[in-house]
Amino acid sequence: MTAESLQGVSTEVLQGALAEYFAPWVQDLGLKVEAFDEGSVTLRLPQDSRLSRVGGMLCGQAMMAAADTAMVLALINQQGRFRPCTTVQMNTSFLKPLSGQDALVQARIVRAGKTLAFGEIDIRGADDGKSACRASTTYALL
Repeated sequence: MTAESLQGVSTEVLQGALAEYFAPWVQDLGLKVEAFDEGSVTLRLPQDSRLSRVGGMLCGQAMMAAADTAMVLALINQQGRFRPCTTVQMNTSFLKPLSGQDALVQARIVRAGKTLAFGEIDIRGADDGKSACRASTTYALL
């Protein structure tokens, strides 16, 4: 769902959180809220030569930053508000190069307790739908 509200959260609220809670260099990634549902948020990471390495492949640093950002938005979505948090652990596996297309970054909350949250992120090509990167994360909820 992109236009509907969920627990007081909307596409506009999630998109606004990118400007309000993230560093300018993260904002420079150009992330856009593509969709969200009860358990996940999907962002679009536009193809950009500034985020590519030799051969036009999206660099791992950009994928990891987008994954981390998407998970924070998934937490906002789940909790209905921003709650300060910090990344405790992020385990990332790069499955294949991603080039010539935007990336879709889907973050899903696996479990969120009082002090810790666990999530999984899948980054796939927007055109071909093939997974290029998978990550698992742990966050301390402050």
